[in-house]
Amino acid sequence: MGFGLLNPLMSALRFVLFLVLVNTASANEGKTDFTILVLGDSLSAGYGLNQGDGFPEQLSSKINEKKNNIKIINAGVSGDTTQGGLARLNWALVDNPDMVIVELGANDGLRGLDPQLMEQNLDQMITQLKKRQIKVLLAGMLAPPNYGDVYAQEFNSVYPRLAQKHDVTLYPFFLEGVAGDPKLNLPDGIHPTKEGIAIIVERILPYVEKVMR
Repeated sequence: MGFGLLNPLMSALRFVLFLVLVNTASANEGKTDFTILVLGDSLSAGYGLNQGDGFPEQLSSKINEKKNNIKIINAGVSGDTTQGGLARLNWALVDNPDMVIVELGANDGLRGLDPQLMEQNLDQMITQLKKRQIKVLLAGMLAPPNYGDVYAQEFNSVYPRLAQKHDVTLYPFFLEGVAGDPKLNLPDGIHPTKEGIAIIVERILPYVEKVMR
């Protein structure tokens, strides 16, 4: 092979190598280190809030402040019960998340549904997630007071019992620090404002980071 052909060939090889390095760098730059799916109801779906003000979006902003590359998927559906969450669990996991925050049960309580049925639904969800080796953070809920003490005791005991049974981390009350405060809730008195969501994110973040580790 003459030198006249060798130089163009070497230049072509160097150009191909350059393209490979650029494409590899671009792929790594867009790579997600960890994916969290929020399986919930209107409390996490962002009901009544502007785009970007909901729980998954604010959690994403907060958790990625330290230059992390963590993807948060919003799988919240307004009005959803634990039965609805269980029914849509498989397709919600299509992106193969590393972790799921289970935030369901508020609508079961508002409708006065049987706490035993709620427990069965949550139990099946956690069982399926653990079988797929997906980390779980269980976000607890408290029963509304209008159904009486007996119902409240049965309802409120579900989350700690499931957390102990499955050895998963429990965030005791998703609305901690926000529930009952008119300044942190929309006029309906149920759904948090942007500021209310920010408080929830601050309080739950250590639990999220614990499960990730």
